Amino acid sequence: MANTSVDEILDVTEEQFAADAETFLAANATLKPPTRTAFGEGSDEISVLPERTPEQDAIEVAAAKAWAQKVFDAGFGWITGPRKYGGRELPKSYQSLYGAIESRYATPTQGPRGIGLGMIAPTILAHGSDTAKELYLRSLYRGDIIACQLFSEPSAGSDLASLQTRAVRDGDEWIVNGQKVWTSGAHYSEIGEILCRTDPDAPKHKGLTGFIVNMHAPGVEVRPLRQMTGGASFNEVFFTDVRIPADHLLGEVNNGWTVALTTLMNERAAIGGGGSGTSSGSSELRRLIALARHLGVTEDPLVRQEIADTWINLQVARYNNDRALAKIRSGQLPGPELSIAKLSLTENLRRTAELASHILGPRITADSGEWGTFAWSKFLLGVPGMRVAGGTDEVMRNILGERVLGLPKDPPVSR
Repeated sequence: MANTSVDEILDVTEEQFAADAETFLAANATLKPPTRTAFGEGSDEISVLPERTPEQDAIEVAAAKAWAQKVFDAGFGWITGPRKYGGRELPKSYQSLYGAIESRYATPTQGPRGIGLGMIAPTILAHGSDTAKELYLRSLYRGDIIACQLFSEPSAGSDLASLQTRAVRDGDEWIVNGQKVWTSGAHYSEIGEILCRTDPDAPKHKGLTGFIVNMHAPGVEVRPLRQMTGGASFNEVFFTDVRIPADHLLGEVNNGWTVALTTLMNERAAIGGGGSGTSSGSSELRRLIALARHLGVTEDPLVRQEIADTWINLQVARYNNDRALAKIRSGQLPGPELSIAKLSLTENLRRTAELASHILGPRITADSGEWGTFAWSKFLLGVPGMRVAGGTDEVMRNILGERVLGLPKDPPVSR
């Protein structure tokens, strides 16, 4: 597409768009080989979230960025985005079309960019200043930078509005002090979306403000958090007198809860749909069925019932996700219904982990060296973390009860 004019890139029929995408991908990637699912072949590694060494992270991030830059420069990096920030302002159907075509090719994973594109970029577009949009939107979609989300704190997880990280105005800057926790990708991110308390005397939902922070600014310290799986997918981040320019404000001062809701709704859409590096469960169930055949337990009526129950719930979750994503693609904002997607995901991960433990029995607790058995222990240990990420199961149920079903609210703890 090197000789294609800007107008031709922006205004194109679906047929020509698909042809251009095929031409670009054929020249820069190879078709995926047929999927092989034979039991005992290849790596038996399985986990809820990918767990890599810092060296492996660096290699994956570099590959993700290089591919994103190539895709963006060819006109496929932000298909639906505003033209002024590097997008093409094409209908969402074009994005779906490109995704379907690219899925047939072997390309570098974009997992490290999932949070930035799925949660942070939409928030900047909705609430960022003109300066912030100019600085970061094109760079995020092109893969020049990666973003993380800085919300949870040691004493404010499910009750996000109780956070204590402070931001104090100092002329044309804000000074931030505090700690965040469970931050995915903080160690390789260039920027982060941070929620701070800017008015300690206001009601807890009213005194919050969102900002974009430079993750390499003086005073920012990122420390890995080791999980019981043995990996370190998350981080804790400390802020000591970190200065943020005033034009890096998201939304209005003390109106950060609105900004946070924009991010959280997009987060639940991403997590519930299996985005951000999270598995949706289908591939794991296929592996478990192969494992059950290998161990000769497929005639056990309890195992058969659990497999059927898990498969049914995975299909229901998929249909619900399709409905929610269709709503977003039509231009509607993510709503509380997306809490169903997130809750369904964690429930299905739980079902899958329980099925694995029932099929394997003691094999899941002791490493005998047998392929595809003890490997499931990492998956089992990783599931509880997903019941916290993006809002706990209990919070999701409250949201669904109150905002979808119209049930009365629980009495607040303060009473």
